[in-house]
Amino acid sequence: MTPPQQNPEGAIDVELSEEIAEGVYANLAMIAHSNSEFILDFIRLMPGVPKAKVKARIILTPEHAKRLLEALRENISRFEEAYGGINEPNEFRFPSGGFGGPVGQA
Repeated sequence: MTPPQQNPEGAIDVELSEEIAEGVYANLAMIAHSNSEFILDFIRLMPGVPKAKVKARIILTPEHAKRLLEALRENISRFEEAYGGINEPNEFRFPSGGFGGPVGQA
């Protein structure tokens, strides 16, 4: 695979396929690390389903993980300036058996 070409201004021409552009929904992330990498697993928990599925795994160098952290901080700050603060839950618990509550019927 050839590396992306840079245009004269130094910007990278990024290709985004239609499949990837659709995105993948995740409502949980788990992070692990070793001395050389960070592993981010993006997971989808579904109501009433006791098993969650990893929908995407991203592996980063520690330097790239730190850049991602700073980029998220900057973007969250911009978001909150434009749309107001994001609520932070006081406590997070893994739902047992999914989200709980009554299960709908069709």
